[in-house]
Formats: sequence, structure tokens, C-alpha cells
Amino acid sequence: MPRGISRRTVLASTAAATAAVAVSGGLALPAHSAAPAAVPTLPNGTSADKVLFIGMDGLRHDRIMAANAPHMKSLIAQGTYGTSLLYCAPMGDTSSGPGWSTISCGVWPDKHGVVNNDFIGKNYGTYPGFLARIAQVKPALSTFAAVDWTPLDTQGTVTAGADGKVVYNGDDAQGYPVHDPKIAADVTGVLRDQNPDVVFAYFGNTDVVAHNKGAMHPDYLACIDRQDAWVGQFVAAIKARPTYAQERWTIIIATDHGHADAGGHGGPSIEERRTFVIAQGPGIPVGAKPFNTRLVDVAPTVFQALGIPIQDAWGLDGRPLQRPYADGFDASYSALKPAVDETGIPAGVLGFTHSPAGGWTIDNSKMPATGGVTEWRGWTLTTDEFWTRAEKSQQRESFTKGRGVIAVADPDEWDDKGSPSSSAAFDSTLISPAVSVARKTSITLSYATHYLAYGTQRGDVLVSFDGGADQVVKTYSADAKNKAEKFTVAVPAGASAVKVKFRMRDARNDWYWAVDDVQVG
Repeated sequence: MPRGISRRTVLASTAAATAAVAVSGGLALPAHSAAPAAVPTLPNGTSADKVLFIGMDGLRHDRIMAANAPHMKSLIAQGTYGTSLLYCAPMGDTSSGPGWSTISCGVWPDKHGVVNNDFIGKNYGTYPGFLARIAQVKPALSTFAAVDWTPLDTQGTVTAGADGKVVYNGDDAQGYPVHDPKIAADVTGVLRDQNPDVVFAYFGNTDVVAHNKGAMHPDYLACIDRQDAWVGQFVAAIKARPTYAQERWTIIIATDHGHADAGGHGGPSIEERRTFVIAQGPGIPVGAKPFNTRLVDVAPTVFQALGIPIQDAWGLDGRPLQRPYADGFDASYSALKPAVDETGIPAGVLGFTHSPAGGWTIDNSKMPATGGVTEWRGWTLTTDEFWTRAEKSQQRESFTKGRGVIAVADPDEWDDKGSPSSSAAFDSTLISPAVSVARKTSITLSYATHYLAYGTQRGDVLVSFDGGADQVVKTYSADAKNKAEKFTVAVPAGASAVKVKFRMRDARNDWYWAVDDVQVG
């Protein structure tokens, strides 16, 4: 029997009425008076493992640090705080539709299908939000959602599958939510007086204030502090529960996108792409500040906290924060240096090295002896921010399968100083450390790749056993954007070790190749 019939699902909503004034973060906003929503009675929870997710729309993480925000800063100190950047067009706008879909579904826009706030092409049937997924695989859990941006309900992004929900339909003339105080009161009451297993609370006023006054305005910091006070209110309600001592709570806070300094989002700037995930709870490292966390990690972290096994068939792009992960390139993070020739990258942004750690090496013996942009001479270990600051809106931002430190061969950017490719081609090889293959007949080689093709440029994936001749596994001559690749490679009899090589060759002022998460096993 469908879950909505077999168990009680209750919707409480408000109807827009006469205009009033709501004050949020020091900013007077047009609002609507309406009859209070009736908070539904939820089915009694069945788990000692519980999750509170708090979504804050348009909240730039650097402004959290500038605000007082004692409760969020306490969660950061007691848990994990990961910052990262979003995609931008053509993968998806830095707007709420794609952002909340990414958080809720645990996959990027190329899977969930939402690229802007029109929600055209949404693919929630294949990639449902985490409340809907919970309803499918563990329906005994009691779930609740409270939102005041109505598409999160009407489009099925967040509230689908919830046992109970409050949806406030009282936006102002520009479509911005103004009912955050009511959401705070409703969620506090549910946490204190009922027994939910999973709660999704959404606050939209940070986005409102940023749109109206900018992310650098004092009112934006005041709004952050107000929402932070509600976080403290939620935590206090949890700790006041009579069963709290027997419960294991995980608290997660995240945002859907950032904001330009002057306000506004949707575009490719670093400020519009800024996102974060704060998580505190059982199994989540204390005091950790990973540089490879992504928004798609929220849903897997929720499932892990609830003891729900993550199935490969779900196709999730995220990883649980309870299981920290770093690939071989991430070991080079501490070696990253500031810009040398790039003029558009602030001096404080560390982001490139040609001396990789962990046994990786770079062979530039076939590169021209001189010339070119220093940062991109041959393969470079770099970061999303450094690489995309060098040149935005060239689909570099679409390499969402890359995390933390990535490897980039960028003949286009290299050629921007002195045009060295007028006399010789870009030809550089990235070489892995030796990996044991003793007593194996085959190995699996997997990696993430983001290859944009042009002209004579080619990308070769090669293997060499015990220092022998290179064998071609794959040659790229056409676009292979943001793909996860996996190959089975036969091991010669008696071989003891293999090295994997990525060679960018015959490239001039062409495109680029980015690689990450190289695994041999």
C-alpha cells in the first residue's frame, strides 16, 4: 500500500492575506498575515538514530565567520566543516532549484535534471530527495519538513515522502519567503514535543537580505545571527527531550548557493558558487575542515546516520562525512602555492604545484624549454577555485566529480604568455607511483575525467608494468566531460608492479584535461 495511505501524511499551509511587515536580520520586508499553520501530529519515531537538517538559503560561509553565530561556530568546533564551490552553467545555474535538488537528492544536476528554477527536466523519479528515499527503504521512520519556498514542496524537491510537513505560501511580491520565524517555532515544537526521526528545516531570509542589500551589508550578518539563534533553539529543544540520553542526533547545516558581494546569484563568480556543509554527530570527525566536501555529501551523510545502507543502484555522487576520504592528489594540498603569472587570482589563494606528493611525478621532458604561463607548464596539481579563477565560464566548473586537489593539463591557459605553442606543442605526462600487481591476472583502473577536445590535441591513458613499454588503455580525441571511467587491464604473467600515466600531447592553444580520484585495484 502506498506510504501516504498506509501512514498519515499531513500538510499544513498558510494562505497569503493582507500585507504586513516582517523584520528579518534588521531588514523590513513586505509580508503577509495568515492564520497559523497547524503543525501535524507525526507518527511516533522508531529509531534512536535521528537527523536534523537545516537548510539556509543563499548563505555565504565566509560571512558566517564574520558574524557572531555562536551556535553554528560551536557545531563547527564539535564536528566537521567543509567548504566547496558549485558548478555553474551549462551544468546548472547557481540558483535554488539546482542547489536544493543537489542537496536533497545527493547527485549533481546532470543526474537530477534541475538546471534552473523552472525545474524543467527534473528526474526525481530516478533520483528522489532523501526524505522520499527514506520513505521507500525505511518507511517506519518518522519524517517532517518545514519550508517557505513553495517549489521545494510543489516540485517534490524536499517534502516528497515526508510524514508531515508545513509549507508556508506567503512570499512577498518578489517571491521571497517571509515566514522563517514561524518555521523556527514549528520545528522547535516538533523537536521538543513529538518524536521525529528526521527533520528538514528551511530558512530563506539570508537569501532575501542578500538580494536586497548585498552579502557585505550589516543586515546580512544580523540575519545570519538571527538564524543562528534558531539553530541554538533547535539544539536546546533536542537536549530537553526526555529521551535525549538514549538518542544519537546528527545535525547538518548547508546552503544551496552563495551571493555576489552586492547581492545576486545564478552566475559563475566564486562568491556565487560558495557552499558549505556543517555536520556534527556520531562518527563525524571533530574539528575537521576537509577541503574535498561537496553538497552531494549531505544525503549520504543522512543515510549513514540512520543506518541505511547506501546502494550502488542509487547512483549517488556523494560520500558520507562519517567516512572521510582523500585520494592520492589530495596529499599535495600542503604544497600548493600562490599565483605567479596569473593576474586574476588573489595572492591569498593557494592553488598550484608541479611537485606532487605521494609518489606521483610529472615528466615535462617533451615540453618546450621556455615560455608559457608558469602555473600551467605541463601537468599541474591544483584546486577548483584556483583553476576556475584563472578563466571562468569555460566549463571548468562542470568537473563536479573532481574533489579537493585535482590534476590539470591546460595548454590553452599555458599558451597565454608568449604563445610558446607557436613553435612546439604541449606534451606532458603525469605518472602514478608503482602499485603492486603481484599474483594478479588483471587490475581495475578507474578515475574521473573532464576532457574538452580541440584540434590535434590528444589525451592518452597508459600503463607500464615493471618499467616496460607503455600500453594504451584509452585515447581521448573527443569530449569526455565529467565522466567516471573504469577499465579492466590484463596483467602480464610474472609482473610485480604497474604505473599509470596520463599524457596530454600534440596540444597547442587548445582546451584542457582534468583528472582526479585515480584508483588501481
